Amino acid sequence: MPRDAEIPYGAYWSSPFARWQGSLAHLHSMEFAAHVAGEELARRHISLEQIDHGILGLTVPQKQSFYGLPWVTGMMGAENVAGPTISQACATGARTLAAACQEVRGGLSDTTLILTTDRTSNGPHVYYPAPSGPGGTGAHEDVVMDNFNHDPHAKNAMLDTAENVAAKYQIGTEEQHDVVLRRHSQYLDALADDHAFQKRYMTLPFAVPDARYRKTVASLTSDEGVVAVTAEALAKLKPVKPGGVVTFGGQTHPADGTVGLLVTTADGARRHASDPSIQIRLLGFGQSRTEKGYMPQAPVEAAQRALDDADLKINDIAAVKSHNPFAVNDIVFSRETGFALDAMNNYGCSLIWGHPQGPTGLRTIIELIEELALKGGGRGLFQGCAAGDSAMAVVLEVRARPD
Repeated sequence: MPRDAEIPYGAYWSSPFARWQGSLAHLHSMEFAAHVAGEELARRHISLEQIDHGILGLTVPQKQSFYGLPWVTGMMGAENVAGPTISQACATGARTLAAACQEVRGGLSDTTLILTTDRTSNGPHVYYPAPSGPGGTGAHEDVVMDNFNHDPHAKNAMLDTAENVAAKYQIGTEEQHDVVLRRHSQYLDALADDHAFQKRYMTLPFAVPDARYRKTVASLTSDEGVVAVTAEALAKLKPVKPGGVVTFGGQTHPADGTVGLLVTTADGARRHASDPSIQIRLLGFGQSRTEKGYMPQAPVEAAQRALDDADLKINDIAAVKSHNPFAVNDIVFSRETGFALDAMNNYGCSLIWGHPQGPTGLRTIIELIEELALKGGGRGLFQGCAAGDSAMAVVLEVRARPD
C-alpha cells in the first residue's frame, strides 16, 4: 500500500543567516550543520536512533566534503545513517525535500534527516591541473565569485539574467525598489514581539561557537547583515551595470547558514511533531528550465508544474514564498500568475535575509509552513530560481490532522 510522506510540525530549524565574512565565516559548513542539528534534535527530544536515512544539501565545497552526508551524521553520533549529497545551486533545498519524499514514499526510509548548509565566505580557490596545457599550466577558479559572474553555458553573469528579464518585462528601477521596501517591511514583522515569528523555528539568541566548538565567541539576536532600507536611500542607488536598471538594493547578498528538517511517515510525524494535531502534507513538486540568460522567469513554469502535480490552481493557494535573488523575480511571478505581489513573502525572504544557496530554499519552506500555521492552515507554494536558468517549486498543505 502506498504511504505518504509528511514533515512533522516543528521538526525543523534554521540558524540565523550571516552576511558573508561575518560571524559564521570561520566555521566549516558541514561541521556547523552537524553541531546545530545535534543541538536542535536534542532540544526536540528526537533520538538519533529513530533516523534511518540522511540527505546533505551542499553547493560550496569544504575541506573533505568528499565524505558528504556520512561524515556529517558521524559527527552527530548517528553512526548508522548514510545517504547522498545533493547540489543543485539554489534549488538544493527543494530538491533535497523531493528526494526525501521519494525515500519515504517508496518505503526505503521511515525518517529522513535533511541537512542543508553552505558557507559562501572564504570560498575555496581551486586549481585544475592540465598537463597538456602550455607549459603544463592548469586552470583555476574562485568557486563562489567566479560562478556568480559567469555561466559557462549562457555566457553571462547572474546579474545579467535579471537585466534581461527586466528589459523583457519593462521593469524599471523604481518598481524594483518598491518591492524591496515591501519585502523589508514584511521581514520586520518576523522581528516583532522579540522575534516571535523567527523563534517558531530558530533558537535565539544564537550562540556562535569557535572553530573547535569548545566555546561561544559571539551571540546573534537574529540574521546578521540585514540592512535597513528607506525609499530615499534606495533612490540614491545607481544601477550596477551602466545602462541597466538593477541596483545593489534590488538584489540579495551572499550569506552563511544551515537549515535542517525531518521527513517521515504519518506515524513518524505524530511521534516527532511538537504539535501532533497539525499535519504537513507535501502535495506537489515542479522543475523547469527557461531560455538561456533569463533565470528570474524560470520559477513561473516550475510553479505551474508543481500546481499541476498537486491538481491545484493558483487560486487554491493561501500563501506564496519565493527564493528571490532579485526583486524582478517577484514582479514577473505576480504578473504571470496573478498572485498579488504585496501578499507574497510574508515574514521574510532571501532578497532580505540573504543567500547561502543550499539552505536558502529550505528555510523559505519552513517559513511558509509557519505562516500557514498562523493562518490556521491552508495550501502554500514555494518557488525559486537556480543557476542554469532553472527553478524548482513545492506545494504543501498545513491542516488539522484527521482523526
